[in-house]
Amino acid sequence: MRFPRRRFLSDSLLSLGATLLDALTIPIWKWNSSLILQTKSAPNSTSSSPVTFVDVAREAGLTTPNVWGGVEHKRLIVEAKGSGLAFFDYDNDGWLDIYLSNGSRLDTHWPPGTAPTTQLYKNNRDGTFSTVTEKSGIGRTGWQTGVCVGDFDNDGWDDLFCCFWGHNILFRNNGDGTFTDVTRKAGVYDERVRWGAGCTWLDYDRDGHLDLFVCNYIHLDPAKTPGPGEGLSCQWKGIPVMCGPRGLPGDTNVLFHNNGDGTFSDVSEKAGILKPGPRYSITAVSYDFDNDGWPDIFVAVDSEPSILFHNNHDGTFTDVAEMSGCAYNENGHEQAGMGVAVGDYDCDGWLDIFKTNFADDTSNLYHNNGDGTFTDEAFVSGVGINNQYVAWGCGFIDYDNDGWPDLMQVNGHVYPELDTHSIGQTFKNRRLVYKNLGTGKFKDVSLELGPGISERFSSRGAAFGDYDNDGDTDALILNMNDLPSLLRNDGGNAQNWIKIKLIGTKCNRTAIGARVRVVTGAHTQIDEVHSGGSVMSQSDLRLHFGLGRTLKADVIEVKWPTTQKVERFTEVKANQILTIREGAGIVKAYAPKSK
Repeated sequence: MRFPRRRFLSDSLLSLGATLLDALTIPIWKWNSSLILQTKSAPNSTSSSPVTFVDVAREAGLTTPNVWGGVEHKRLIVEAKGSGLAFFDYDNDGWLDIYLSNGSRLDTHWPPGTAPTTQLYKNNRDGTFSTVTEKSGIGRTGWQTGVCVGDFDNDGWDDLFCCFWGHNILFRNNGDGTFTDVTRKAGVYDERVRWGAGCTWLDYDRDGHLDLFVCNYIHLDPAKTPGPGEGLSCQWKGIPVMCGPRGLPGDTNVLFHNNGDGTFSDVSEKAGILKPGPRYSITAVSYDFDNDGWPDIFVAVDSEPSILFHNNHDGTFTDVAEMSGCAYNENGHEQAGMGVAVGDYDCDGWLDIFKTNFADDTSNLYHNNGDGTFTDEAFVSGVGINNQYVAWGCGFIDYDNDGWPDLMQVNGHVYPELDTHSIGQTFKNRRLVYKNLGTGKFKDVSLELGPGISERFSSRGAAFGDYDNDGDTDALILNMNDLPSLLRNDGGNAQNWIKIKLIGTKCNRTAIGARVRVVTGAHTQIDEVHSGGSVMSQSDLRLHFGLGRTLKADVIEVKWPTTQKVERFTEVKANQILTIREGAGIVKAYAPKSK
């Protein structure tokens, strides 16, 4: 049974205290400050969780700082939005490597050799990374925003698409540690200056070749953009700030069809992608939300309704977000959508959507009802208790391997100017983790999980994956104008797990769109191989399932996206990284030496 927000609030006055009671009884025009909902904790409380996250970025060799606009002031909105990053195995050695985006500063002329560039770090398999940026040929200077990974030419090596405020780049992986810019050759170059944001690879027509969906955010012309405080959308709570997105022209999204010969065709109009019109789109993901075997597309949109493109099976899409219940919050209000995570949090066989939003609002948890509709369960589930943060990267991660996907969310405000005002919010914020209780409810355990969660940054992108192959999920976080965070999960592998890498043969080689079902006793989990997500970021393409105390998976089923055929494996031993090739079964099994 589900309850509306009003029922939740009436039942929660005692537990949430006087702040909420005041908010409900005092007229809004008499408020002296923002309403901040947050959990209370005992002072000087210590961690009671067997799992902690520790930031080991410096020890791991991630020493390149992010450079993104002004530090104390932001003149244009591009300086505030930030960017994503990626966990991906570019050299196919079975260990996650790291790609870091980077930006610039307005009106800055960099001396030769000093301009910030994007970075590629190779995993040394010992907990450290080495920069291979120069050797790989992947380093670029500019406002590099979003990233997504997929093998577009089916040569067995994952390629990289990078979005920019400027011109996007498609990097082809040459398979020898180097990458080649094939943007023009592949037909995905745009002569116009556009603000590409998130992107996702998908095979929307199931022909075995990955297509590409690209979000575009704003048509930003610095010469025509008012300065801080000069327009209606250039103030926030009385503080003069950079303008936008409201008041600035939005842009349309793009769908490229893979022609199967290394080139793409823009099918945005033909496929119905242009019908919603210009939007402030930030992050896109592709999953089969209605279990019909065809990949759909969800787009988090800033300050406007979200988009859910339903795949019509004929090369076209229809935006069904409003009728499905995931365009707005439960009260019918549009929100400033930033990041997206997808997972089956209640293990009912239908994929749900978590979306992060701006400050003074809560994140959404759209429960998939299995009938083409969603219900926003943010308050009922317990993830609607924090509204003081501008929330960005997010992911469903089973951090303690108990078989129930938890949630991690990273935060950071967009206005550094607010630190000089007493409004109850700060530019740098801690992270949030919600533990899945297995009952449709979550508990905020952020203060129990160690310094990696409690440390404060103005974060943007986040990627999730097991970089040290020890059987638990770690996190890679981009911190604006700071070093990245590499949060090592310590203790998550105390319980059992299984990790699965899929290789397509009849479907795309990356196996994007393949669905895996893992059964342990009466408990069933599902997930899909996916590209993009979080905020403009790419997580581990391998699928990770916690098994709790169970020593084996009773059943593992893989449903391949092109043929829709299912391969089934039984009595699979826990604590292994399996490689499954379409049509050939389990071709490799790697078990870490110690848990």
